[in-house]
Amino acid sequence: MSIRTDTSPVTILSLDFVQAYVITMRPYLMFVSGITGLAGMAFLPSISAQGFILRFAASFLSYGFGQALTDCFQVDTDTLSSPYRPLTQGIISRVQTFLVSAVGLAFCIGVFTSGNSLNLLLGAAAGSGLATYTFFKRRWWGGPWYNAWIVVVLCSMAFLSGGRSFAELFTTPIAWTLGAVFFGYANFVLSGYFKDIEADRATNYRTLPVVAGRRISAYVSDLFAFLSITCAMSALSERVTSSLVADLASMVFLVSAIGVSMAAQLQLHQVTSDSDAHRAISPVVHSYILLLSSIISLRKPEWIGFLLLFYCAFSVVMKVRPAKNQI
Repeated sequence: MSIRTDTSPVTILSLDFVQAYVITMRPYLMFVSGITGLAGMAFLPSISAQGFILRFAASFLSYGFGQALTDCFQVDTDTLSSPYRPLTQGIISRVQTFLVSAVGLAFCIGVFTSGNSLNLLLGAAAGSGLATYTFFKRRWWGGPWYNAWIVVVLCSMAFLSGGRSFAELFTTPIAWTLGAVFFGYANFVLSGYFKDIEADRATNYRTLPVVAGRRISAYVSDLFAFLSITCAMSALSERVTSSLVADLASMVFLVSAIGVSMAAQLQLHQVTSDSDAHRAISPVVHSYILLLSSIISLRKPEWIGFLLLFYCAFSVVMKVRPAKNQI
């Protein structure tokens, strides 16, 4: 992909801005927040078609708006590791990106708040977390868990939007599901650092791979993957349906998630350079989606068809992402 040399940002109301902003949102990773929101909604006893569409859209888009927002604070390292991005090329400005992201996140929070006013507080907390993430990413002990709690909040908001109480988040199996989200996403964040080690080192982002190296970081990643799968299996241990189809679909998703996760972790231990890290990061994302799909399909058998289409769409969008070595 060619790199733009003109640093004048395009007009915010132009189609060029829309195209550039969509690239900045990373559509191939919006499936991550989409499945996370679905996991929270799966624990609602019932949900209308309109409620499902609105909450799924808010979940799906929230990653894109959030990612674009955090990019506003990481132009230094992204300029080195991701020069293809419109923000680093100057096609869009940080002010433009921040404003659109803030409005987009406000929309997402509004959708969830319409079902539970408590989500206004959680949404504000998550938004603050996104704005301060860069501070924690610069510290080896902070990045993965700090990013992961924000995604846990998204899953919680999707659940609470059905009029549920905050106390219910601490009951099984929703609590186990939140654990699977936390450790699964933390693993995605940590493995994602493997592709940016040189850029992070040059810009003083002291991530775990920068400070401790790839070998130790890979072992920590193994632990995250194990804990995520363990939490998911604990969530699955509480049956809610006698549907053979649901049981079978859940098992297929779970076995696939475990197999892909094992392949991802083995691949991560073999990473020797930033340029080949994407081969390990990609299956980590696949495993996360498959793992949550196993929980969702067991609780909502009627969503199995949608989950299959969702995963197929994710696989296609991943294939056509603009930079193969970036995830």
